[in-house]
Amino acid sequence: MIFPFNYFLAAFAGAFLTTLLALPLWRKWCLRIKLVDDPGQRKIHDQSVPLAGGLAVLTGILLPLAAGAMLLKTGAVFLHQTQSIQYGLEKRGLELLTIAFGAIAITLLGWLDDKHELKPLPKFAGQLLVAVAVALACKRITLFVHSDVFSYAITILWILTVINAFNFMDNMNGLCAGLGAIGAGLFAIIAAANGEYLVATTGFLMCGALIGFLPWNFPNARAFLGDAGSHLVGYLLAVMAILPHFYTKQNPRPLAVLSPLLVLAVPLIDIGQVSLFRTLHKKPFWIGDTNHLSHRLTRAGISRTRAVLILWLAAALIGALACAL
Repeated sequence: MIFPFNYFLAAFAGAFLTTLLALPLWRKWCLRIKLVDDPGQRKIHDQSVPLAGGLAVLTGILLPLAAGAMLLKTGAVFLHQTQSIQYGLEKRGLELLTIAFGAIAITLLGWLDDKHELKPLPKFAGQLLVAVAVALACKRITLFVHSDVFSYAITILWILTVINAFNFMDNMNGLCAGLGAIGAGLFAIIAAANGEYLVATTGFLMCGALIGFLPWNFPNARAFLGDAGSHLVGYLLAVMAILPHFYTKQNPRPLAVLSPLLVLAVPLIDIGQVSLFRTLHKKPFWIGDTNHLSHRLTRAGISRTRAVLILWLAAALIGALACAL
């Protein structure tokens, strides 16, 4: 099978350009309906910033994905390299559709939180519903434990954890989007190397969309991801960690199941240490503070931009180990 490099490049470029061009339109809409993040406590900006990033990233992923699927389905584009992708669409079409609807649902939940500042319980209930739907319709985590109850429980817990990890990491310009792009790119490379081209294509779409958003957000922000965007990033990365076959009988590599933990090490470490700190100080773990990894770096005298770059580099270096596995 020929490696479909051109198809991956098209997915990345299509998502990049779609997001880059869609963002000004979403930005104007957000300004018109007052969907903005106003300056306030724990905020580092001094003027209102539109929460348009999540909507633009979702557009950048779904439009090229739908266009590519239609072209392949109708035969308008057919290359020898895309046979495995077409096969994947036929075999995993229901999974892909569920994931797409889940992406829309989790973005809508985040949008409602951006607009109305949802209380923790309804916000968590929405996250849980999406996680349960994905666990029911898609491949689940097993960790070599032959129990359906365990498989459903650990899959739902994983999705909830990663969603909230990226929600927590959205605390400095470019941090969440950059970590998301790095994670998506690494998952795409791992999936492509294993011949899972449909999963790889989804990863390149997400990576391209997030990089298309970054010029609007880093180092100076003209738009924020908002909860809509951070929820979407966490959700998609959680799902992308589940879909690839890290361990198979043909390629028995037990340590490869650690790959998702390495790819997402920075946000997972952050949510772990923040939750522990808040628990030890008898504070609700969902109440925000300035004890994230990024905040600790800035308190050490590092600028915000350099702090973000350091965390990007750490994520890339640790995640590279996942490719080796």
